[in-house]
Amino acid sequence: MARSILSTQSKIPKNVFFYAFNRLLNTAASSSAAAFTSAASTPPPHLNLAVSPAAPTVDFSDTKALFGSLSTLEVLHAAASLHVAAVGPVVDVGMWVMNSKLMDVELARDVIFGTVRHSFYRHFCAGEDDTAVGKTVRRLHNVGLRSMLDYAIEYANDEESCDRNLHGFLRTIEATRVLPRGSASFVVAKVSAICPLRLLERVSDLLRWQQKDPCLNLPWKLKTFPIFSESSPLYHTLQQPNPLTNEEQKSLQISHQRLMKICQSCVDANVPLAIDAEHTKIQPAIDYFTYSAAIIHNKDHNPIVYGTLQAYLKDAKDRLLLVTKEANEMRVPLGIKLVRGAYMSSESKLASSLGFESPIHNSIHDTHACYNSCASFLLDNIATGSSGAILATHNVESGKLAAKKAYEIGIEKLKKKLEFAQLYGMSEALSYGLRNAGFQVSKYMPFGAVDMVMPYLLRRAEENRGLLSASNLDRQLMRKELGRRVKEYLRGERRAF
Repeated sequence: MARSILSTQSKIPKNVFFYAFNRLLNTAASSSAAAFTSAASTPPPHLNLAVSPAAPTVDFSDTKALFGSLSTLEVLHAAASLHVAAVGPVVDVGMWVMNSKLMDVELARDVIFGTVRHSFYRHFCAGEDDTAVGKTVRRLHNVGLRSMLDYAIEYANDEESCDRNLHGFLRTIEATRVLPRGSASFVVAKVSAICPLRLLERVSDLLRWQQKDPCLNLPWKLKTFPIFSESSPLYHTLQQPNPLTNEEQKSLQISHQRLMKICQSCVDANVPLAIDAEHTKIQPAIDYFTYSAAIIHNKDHNPIVYGTLQAYLKDAKDRLLLVTKEANEMRVPLGIKLVRGAYMSSESKLASSLGFESPIHNSIHDTHACYNSCASFLLDNIATGSSGAILATHNVESGKLAAKKAYEIGIEKLKKKLEFAQLYGMSEALSYGLRNAGFQVSKYMPFGAVDMVMPYLLRRAEENRGLLSASNLDRQLMRKELGRRVKEYLRGERRAF
């Protein structure tokens, strides 16, 4: 790791580098070292989002402005974690270990979880309990970033698990009441955590078949926005499914009530709810839950319930247009979280196994184009209506394009209904760059016990391995910032003599 940090700092001799950092990290006697640490941990000045910066750009040239609020230890840990996470074989070994019989041996499991807790978990997760999460939220709030709180549980298979997960989401919402005002931008939930997975599959099958045959009667169906477009894939349901049984209808009603409790709790706490997208096999049911809840709770120009659109799907833009049109006609404020997508490998494998073309865009360029087009449409929609949008992206060019358009529209028209977002522990430069440009920026922060969060970490590692290895902007800029701090420290040492 030291070798990789030094690789772009060729002008700093290795012996000087190690001497400086040993002094910096292990002594407090030097006044210049103390000043260095203080400067590195001083929060940036308060950002007045009512006034746009003079230059409408997202700037990465000044690493001090980007990372000045982080201590040297934090920058080192972040750079090291990102470097290791970008190494493909490390991800492969980690996934093999987590799925191996070693996890059945108590001592081995404890060692593995301990290693994960002090490495990847520490970097990509907000904490294990309310106290730890609160500290993380406050730390980010002090440096001008907000937090999307994600109680990282998913895929319940029975009613008991759904009820237990419901209480976890309600505790998360309640916890936002004691956090600094505005520090928690959203609470995140997955429908698969409060509705049995098999029931989501059944509901999705029936919704798809009704799309094929509009005469199909679904007596349990509530008012909702359009779930499909003409380009939406329907290959998951090749035969007409049986109607829901009485027991299934009862379970569906109970699941809907769970979501209503979450929504009402968000209304009472004045914090919006962002419902995550999942894989296409159950996404129709998730959209059904989301949109029916939005129609009930999104009122008075204030979207409380946000759905998620995955731009790597070929039908994403078509569905966005249909949903927006229906919401406008019903005078319901629409909340959309736009992401690229997180189930690429599983989607392609399933489609291929059934003999159909993948629902994912054929190239990354098509995905970028779809994302940018959807983002532009959402910005226009915010400016002319009461909708809200979360532009969740790690792509620098997409961030810059959206920021440029936001300035052209007028940031004052957008600031309260527009949120940029990145995963906690990733795309730090983009987060701080957008913050410095005057935008509201959130970090998507999963939290919970290490064993509970492991499925999230494994999925992120698998889906983001290409992103982490291909996009090394954060690592480059962090190395540049570490080099800047070493030079500044050495100048201070020479002045002390």
